[in-house]
Amino acid sequence: MDDLLFHDIDEPGLNTIEVYERRGGYETLKKALRELDGDRVLAELQASGVRGRGGAGFAMGTKAGFLPKGTMDKYLCCNADESEPGTFKDRELMQKNPHQLIEGIVLASFAAGINKAFIYIRGEYDAQASILEAAVREAYEHGHLGENIHGSSFGVSLVVHRGAGAYICGEETALLDSLEGKRGNPRLKPPFPANAGLFQGPTLINNVETLSNVSHIIKHGGEWYARIGTEKSTGTKLVSVSGCVQRPGNYEIELGVPAREIIFGLAGGPLPGREIKAWFPGGSSSPVLTPAELDLAYDFDTIAGAGSMLGSGAIIVIDDSVSIVDVCLRTAMFYKHESCGKCTPCREGTNWTTKMLQRVSDGLATPMDLDIIASVQKQIMGNCLCVLGDAMAMPVSSMVNKFRGEFEAHIEQARAKHTPLSEAVRAPLDLTKQGAIA
Repeated sequence: MDDLLFHDIDEPGLNTIEVYERRGGYETLKKALRELDGDRVLAELQASGVRGRGGAGFAMGTKAGFLPKGTMDKYLCCNADESEPGTFKDRELMQKNPHQLIEGIVLASFAAGINKAFIYIRGEYDAQASILEAAVREAYEHGHLGENIHGSSFGVSLVVHRGAGAYICGEETALLDSLEGKRGNPRLKPPFPANAGLFQGPTLINNVETLSNVSHIIKHGGEWYARIGTEKSTGTKLVSVSGCVQRPGNYEIELGVPAREIIFGLAGGPLPGREIKAWFPGGSSSPVLTPAELDLAYDFDTIAGAGSMLGSGAIIVIDDSVSIVDVCLRTAMFYKHESCGKCTPCREGTNWTTKMLQRVSDGLATPMDLDIIASVQKQIMGNCLCVLGDAMAMPVSSMVNKFRGEFEAHIEQARAKHTPLSEAVRAPLDLTKQGAIA
């Protein structure tokens, strides 16, 4: 099918309101405010079956329906803190077509009766944040934001808020704390954001890609959107492909296509003479899969059934020139560095795992240490305040289990390169060899 979110994404000036409106932008918003009510828009989102594109894959329409009715302040937070290693799709959406996102935010706010919206963007996205801020000003000037939008009784404000560069703020409740001016730490749930979120008010949190779909869903109808993809994974998906491929980049695919078609057909496969060793289907936090699983359908349920997750849609390819031990250690080091330290399983688990994998890398471990590493990951998973601990434990556990032979071979090879510890300690103290003792 034709691209939906990436349709003519490289058209010059698409980031400006003049070009966006010339292409029919904001017409769906005007029509919805004129002909529909919020409940009807919400019903279309629910009928579409669109699932969150940020990682969790929860149905957007269902999440929006959780917000209570009433005249209190209600909030929408667009999660633009795209920090998952291997993910760079939202950056392109915000940079090249920001008004598509803004129109989606206004429509989603109308559906849930929200009057205050925020885009929380990661601090490193300075250029994209400036583009968004300019687009928001344009949207206000043209009457797409503010009070009584296009003569209706509905109004919503929108603010672009820059984060300070912390992976943990991609977690929805840590994002809320950061937005409130606090340190970005995950909150204990319940209560859930739909009931007590930003400033303790009802809050809808969705990802950039998810919200960018909204105008297309409302324009064509929920049933139309639901016919794209699979029964339980509807619509298109933006996939960021990186690693050992010939054509890394962002691609829009219909959910349900084989992963092989994405990696080999779109991204060109590995370099000549190389073979794929492993691949992450949903960013560095997803358990790795093997070449035997390349023919799986790329959708939420099929990837979950294979023991991994579609996540943010970031496919990272590893070929046979890369050490899986190095990948495992670097993954653990990243999550150790980004842990907020609030809960013990994550704080201690990421630190301990990193140290043990460093021992493996240095040739100081034994095969028994691999069993201990795998066991500790089980103690981390499901026992943390948020999913950051799981985000390390799942891929580390999968790599140790699926590539144990490579880990054991690495230990032996690395150990052989080191001077035996007893000789290294004794050498400086052997005064006979230095001629000090006759």
